[in-house]
Amino acid sequence: MTGAEVLDVGRDAIWLTLQLCAPVLIVGLVVGVAIGLFQALTQIQEATLVYAPKIVAIFVSLLIFLPLMGSLMAGFMRQIAARIAGM
Repeated sequence: MTGAEVLDVGRDAIWLTLQLCAPVLIVGLVVGVAIGLFQALTQIQEATLVYAPKIVAIFVSLLIFLPLMGSLMAGFMRQIAARIAGM
């Protein structure tokens, strides 16, 4: 395996990691900003108010995006297996 191929696999792995994490992180960010805005508008300064809605939203987003994540990981594994078989 050449250095270019190793860099290509590494780049693909980093891109896959970003694709797997992005939906859940974006949902957490949106829910966190919405709760922060709600707290600022109502002047409720409870530090634990953010955690319950964010945990529920992230759990629901994981349930929704899990098939997408599984197919992305399966495609990456097929690609890696094809590279191994091609050696």
